[in-house]
Amino acid sequence: MSTGRHRHDVAVVGARAAGAATALLLARLGHDVILLDRAIFPADTISTHQIARAGVAQLHRWGLLGAVLASGAPAIRRVTFTAADESKVRAIKEKAGVDLLVAPRRYVLDTMVAAAAAAARVDVRFGVTITGVRQDDAGRATGVYGHDATGASLEIHARLVVGADGLRSRVARAVRAEVIENRGDGGAAQYAYYDGITWDGIELIAAERALTGVFPTHDGQACIWICSPSADAHAARRAAATREQAFTAYLRRTAPELARRLHAGRRTSPVTGMLRTPNHIRRAHGPRWALVGDAGYHRDAVTGHGLSDAYRDAELLAIAVHRTLYGVTDESTALAGYQQQRDRALRDVFDLTCRLASYPPVPAFVELQKQLGVAIDAEAAELAARPIPGERVLAQL
Repeated sequence: MSTGRHRHDVAVVGARAAGAATALLLARLGHDVILLDRAIFPADTISTHQIARAGVAQLHRWGLLGAVLASGAPAIRRVTFTAADESKVRAIKEKAGVDLLVAPRRYVLDTMVAAAAAAARVDVRFGVTITGVRQDDAGRATGVYGHDATGASLEIHARLVVGADGLRSRVARAVRAEVIENRGDGGAAQYAYYDGITWDGIELIAAERALTGVFPTHDGQACIWICSPSADAHAARRAAATREQAFTAYLRRTAPELARRLHAGRRTSPVTGMLRTPNHIRRAHGPRWALVGDAGYHRDAVTGHGLSDAYRDAELLAIAVHRTLYGVTDESTALAGYQQQRDRALRDVFDLTCRLASYPPVPAFVELQKQLGVAIDAEAAELAARPIPGERVLAQL
């Protein structure tokens, strides 16, 4: 049985946004971390991948934004919002230390953050499937087990286990992390990539029972997406012979001007997405375990806030774990504090997401979008004011 090191400070299961960021920050704070993922990076995942200001501010604070832009992800400096045939263009002003947005492909972004973690001396292992969590007689997590890409058994011992393995988290199931708030799963998100067109920034188009958008990304392409009620998405699928035909017909209804422009371009990917996007919050900690990212909290894609949630909560968790590993605060108090901070930080955007995902009439939807912008700017300002993990000021706690 391959075990690697006998014992790590922290085993992080899931090497995408939340997991790689948590591992990176813990390593920068001086801890021995192993980061595990069943995928072999670079690898894509379901995501429309635009990063809200709060998430961009996190990448900037951690010294990663320059590399993201250097990878070819375009700096986005304007947003066009269209509702009731009226368009308003807004320049991205400098706030929280950043004056742009960005929508990098996940196979680029996740690989980059995982590489930064490896450079910080995280033991990064891809092609590893974790199937369970070891617990002692008192119910405390002592490590994880599974197998590598060859099928060889693998067991990792750790002082603390972090589940960052997504919506269907095996870690969450293994430790029986209960859902503490469930707001339903009535929304859908579908998307595809197009090229051959000049993109002039982010576009958001509000229509009855739909929000359609454009996120410019790598290689001159853009992610074209539709968020809508699940029932409408299912109906569109049933009315067409293929998923691609259904998506094209749906675009003509939700964003006819955009659909016309896309005729001059070329779809470069299949249509993908989720027809049911849960809105729920799980308990985020227990004896020697914690959850972060979608493993602990998931919201509808209509607000495009998933990556920002992941990066925010990764930092909150890394600081809590740092405090307990250094004996500043006992484990239970530190991890309970992490959950309290997470639950407080997510509340405004989560509530607005649930309201937007009910797709009220367009005027009400537009007003909620304005409230969302205020909430995101407030979140970004709060994050920008925090000490950066790994800097000397943080060691003062």
